[in-house]
Amino acid sequence: MVAAEEEERKKKPVIAEEDKEKPNFGLSGSLAAETNTTVNGTILKYNEPPEARKPAQKWRLYVFKGDKEIDLLHIHRQSAFLFGRDRNVVDVPIEHPSCSKQHAVLQFRQIVETDALGQAKRTTKPFIIDLESANGTFVNGTRIPPTRYYELKLSDVLKFGASTREFVLLHESAES
Repeated sequence: MVAAEEEERKKKPVIAEEDKEKPNFGLSGSLAAETNTTVNGTILKYNEPPEARKPAQKWRLYVFKGDKEIDLLHIHRQSAFLFGRDRNVVDVPIEHPSCSKQHAVLQFRQIVETDALGQAKRTTKPFIIDLESANGTFVNGTRIPPTRYYELKLSDVLKFGASTREFVLLHESAES
């Protein structure tokens, strides 16, 4: 039996080690291309996750430039908001040239939390995700890592790129 296997191995052509194709474990983008959404002819960098939910709480973003409030955004009306310069696709336009066309997304996600007694409770919380922008997204002055959800807390301050506008996250019960 061993002799037959040896004879079979000798019949196969010998391929030099440098001629063998090495495995490629890099991302091909094939799966992402199938799920990409196109809006007004622009491919979106972001797709909502299955746990996306509209919040029950009335969240708001107060927009400041310096000490002056310049806008108020009611962000409880949908589950995600895209920030960036491309007015064809974004929900919240940012004019500053240091911001990317599709810069970041504020996403409300339903998560399961357990209390001290071990009871599971579903809550919808706000998260921010930077879409690999060139100049970053900042929460309370700290740059967040790209392509990772970062949980936002009440009264967090968001900044995009080198823009001087600050977005303060509050909800209606926090105003009193």
